[in-house]
Amino acid sequence: MVRQKRREGDFVAIDLGDGCHAFGRVLPEPLIAFYDLRTTDAQPTPESLAQQPVLWRLWVANKAVESGRWRVFGHLPLTENLLEEPVFFKKDPITKATSLYQGTREWPATLEECEDLECAAVWDPQHVEDRLRDHFGGRPNKWVQMLRLG
Repeated sequence: MVRQKRREGDFVAIDLGDGCHAFGRVLPEPLIAFYDLRTTDAQPTPESLAQQPVLWRLWVANKAVESGRWRVFGHLPLTENLLEEPVFFKKDPITKATSLYQGTREWPATLEECEDLECAAVWDPQHVEDRLRDHFGGRPNKWVQMLRLG
């Protein structure tokens, strides 16, 4: 695999192992946005891909891009909506207290406030690939289930 630098605005192709690809966009570290598109075309135009809906914005280990596992194939400057810092939830493993986390801020929250948010966790590339395959296959994902509040 070719080593590559992680650069904000880069598009990455993610091989799903079945002849299809999913796609992400490098955001400010460690975030990557994932698009709701699965296709056999390993390199759609960045302009067409940028028009697709975003499924999730997740913290992802740098090795996904920098190792070449996810191939960089295009670049566009990030738009304001992609630069907005997402809100994540956290749950203390001992006290079970929940909180919201955004950027460097953290504040207490109810379970209801956390319900539809992503967990503050750094994802390994293989777990994101599993999640994408499950999403496009219409199946629940075991990694998402493990990070649930309940």
